[in-house]
Amino acid sequence: MNQKNLLEVDWSKIPAPTDDGGAAHLPGMALPSVGLRATDDTMVTLSALAGRVVVFAYPRTGEPGKIALVDDWDMIPGARGCTPQTCAFRDLFAELKAAGAAHVFGLSTQDNAYQTEMASRLHLPFPVLSDEKLELTHALRLPTMEVAGLTLIKRLALIIDDARITHVFYPVFPPDQSAAEVLAWLKENPR
Repeated sequence: MNQKNLLEVDWSKIPAPTDDGGAAHLPGMALPSVGLRATDDTMVTLSALAGRVVVFAYPRTGEPGKIALVDDWDMIPGARGCTPQTCAFRDLFAELKAAGAAHVFGLSTQDNAYQTEMASRLHLPFPVLSDEKLELTHALRLPTMEVAGLTLIKRLALIIDDARITHVFYPVFPPDQSAAEVLAWLKENPR
């Protein structure tokens, strides 16, 4: 399947993910000391960050005009929508910061070189973290899916306060509403 426009999606034609309980263990967990390469070429250890941190995770962003990872990508519940989710966080970035997020990060298992190109192309005001080696994914037991021999993080968003997970959004659907849901939660739950 050729991905002509990654942002225009009729969500009524995309299967919604169901809550499989894969994130039920996360609230209250302390973050492990795992350093991840960011698209600003720094190493980020989420457990070392003070304050409120927002991390939204997704399977993998696509490239306009490129072939999808698998032909039926759009029919895998929760697969489609990584670029719309990322762009929504970009568009609400200032509001998320104003609502108390000290840091905002995207997270996927894609390599840093790919993520850096994507962050530049989409003009992201926040870094995206690469968990290419699955260190954070395994340490937190994040929900994953296997596609085309790759382990991908299922879409979710985490609110982290002083290195402890306070709230989890999972499953996330439609993806383009994820940032608005996180923003509403931040406004309702100030620190």
